[in-house]
Amino acid sequence: MQHTSPRSAFGRRVVGIIGVGKVGTALARLALAAGYEVLVAGSPRQLALELVVDTVAPGARVTDAAELAHRADLVIVAVPFGKVASVDWGLLDGAVVVDATNYWPPIDGVLADVEADGRSTAEQHADLNPAARVVKSLNHLGYHDMEEDERPAGDPLRRAIAVAGDDAEAKRVVADFVDAIGFDPVDAGPLASGRLLEPGHLVFGRELDRDELRQALASEESARLV
Repeated sequence: MQHTSPRSAFGRRVVGIIGVGKVGTALARLALAAGYEVLVAGSPRQLALELVVDTVAPGARVTDAAELAHRADLVIVAVPFGKVASVDWGLLDGAVVVDATNYWPPIDGVLADVEADGRSTAEQHADLNPAARVVKSLNHLGYHDMEEDERPAGDPLRRAIAVAGDDAEAKRVVADFVDAIGFDPVDAGPLASGRLLEPGHLVFGRELDRDELRQALASEESARLV
């Protein structure tokens, strides 16, 4: 079934964020500041979650996964890596989904299945629903950098964020979001190139502008092919 995303009564774009930890709430605040309607879903303890969201991301609205998936133009998965499988991926047919998670053995432990797979973690997550339009992005900078480093378009200090995916239109949607929240989007190629954005790779955690990010991605890809 093709995913459809009804707009709000005010015509604002809708972003759905699954996960209300530090990354999810930072992205919620940035999206709200950029004029998006923001829906969030997280813990099933609804009352406690609403109190948290009202405090750390006022203006965002807590909802369930089904409404979020139905209404959002863009869905961001920002849960801990070990919780990715608990997301109801079956609701995300046709949705543009940003995988903003990171597999980090010091935190997650060594996961034999992930290590043995050989593909990027985003490709592995895409298998959870092949009908979802998965894009890897927003994972190679820390949550604290998101709000500290956002800048208006054209600012010489504007930081860049990579966008990797196999669906050109989905990547455009994500790139538009990246630009709207204060960063320069850089096309990182197919979803398989999402591995270059993961911990242990050249761009992870580095403050790079658009040209520097492109050069770093190209440099690591060239080294891999040697």
